[in-house]
Amino acid sequence: MSRQPTVAGLIGLTLLLSGVACSREEAPARTPPPDAKRVDPATAVNLKGRVTVDGALPSNEPIKLSGDPICEQAHKDGATSESYVGENGGLGNVFVYVKDGLGQYYFDVPREPVKLDQVGCTYKPHVFGVRVGQNVEFVNSDSTGHNVHALPAANKEFNFSQPIRTQKDRRSFASPEVMVRIKCDMHSWMTAYAGVLDHPYFAVTEPAGEFEIKQLPPGTYTIEAWHEKLGAQTRQVTLTEKGSAEMTFTFKPSAATQP
Repeated sequence: MSRQPTVAGLIGLTLLLSGVACSREEAPARTPPPDAKRVDPATAVNLKGRVTVDGALPSNEPIKLSGDPICEQAHKDGATSESYVGENGGLGNVFVYVKDGLGQYYFDVPREPVKLDQVGCTYKPHVFGVRVGQNVEFVNSDSTGHNVHALPAANKEFNFSQPIRTQKDRRSFASPEVMVRIKCDMHSWMTAYAGVLDHPYFAVTEPAGEFEIKQLPPGTYTIEAWHEKLGAQTRQVTLTEKGSAEMTFTFKPSAATQP
C-alpha cells in the first residue's frame, strides 16, 4: 500500500521547490572596540542558586497530535506540553540572567552556534539562551516537515520552512530580548523560548531548579528569573572579589498566567 504524504510534507515540498526551504543567514562577525573593558577571571565569581515552587505545579495540557502520523508515532502514549517541569520542589525551564549591573564590559560572541532541534515534533530545548550576533542552528530531525517562526518584539521576525529531515538553517538576533517565542505553524503545540542577551551571564534551570552563572565580575546586580507561565521575579545580589554567592527564587503556581 502506498503511503499518503502528510499535509506538512506537501507544504514543505512546495516551499523546497520554490527555493525557500534552504535559505541560510550567517551572523556577521563582530570586532571589539580598542578600549574594550574585559572581565578579570582572577577576581570573577560564580553565582549559584535554585528556583523553587510554593505548592503543587499544575498539570501540563495534553497535546492533540492528530493530523500528522509521524508525530503520532513519536508519541504513541500521548504527549503533554512542557510548560511545567519540576522535581523535588524545584522548577525547571526557568531562564535566569543578569538584567542590570554589568556596565561597559565587552564580551566576545561565541563562534559555535546554539542548536535548536526538532525531535518527535517538539523543540529541544524548550528554553534556551543565545547571545546577540550568535548563530542559532535550527535542525529538523523528524521525517516530517516543520517551519520555524520567530515572534520577537525587538528583533526581526523570521519564518522559514524545513521540509527535509536533517536540514539545518541558521539565523541570529541583532538586539537583546527576553524572551523570543518560536513556534511551528504546521504543528501548533510546538513552542520554544529564546533569551537573547549581549553578555554570557545566563542559565536555564534543571528540573530540580538548580542554576549556575559563572565568572561574574564583582559588583551589584539585578538578577531576573523568567518562567513562561508564572511570570518573572527580580532580586539584587552583591558579589565581592573572589567570593561566592547563592540565591533562591520562589514561584507560586497559583499565579499562573497565559503567555
